[in-house]
Amino acid sequence: MIDPTGRVPPYRQVAQILADRIKSGGLKKDERIPSESELMDEFEIARSTARKAVAVLREAGLVDTVKTRGSYVL
Repeated sequence: MIDPTGRVPPYRQVAQILADRIKSGGLKKDERIPSESELMDEFEIARSTARKAVAVLREAGLVDTVKTRGSYVL
């Protein structure tokens, strides 16, 4: 789980958890990552936090987002 009062912002914590899942094979190439709504439920975060976490993964080259379809592991 994430620490909402920790030094690292929650969106970065969520992004790191998802990056770890990708690197460990828990999320495989071309697999859809959890939606913003699913991330909100799993981590008890706001939609903006979920959106920022996915943006971090996209900027790192780990996922690609397809409008209206979701984000997929590269």
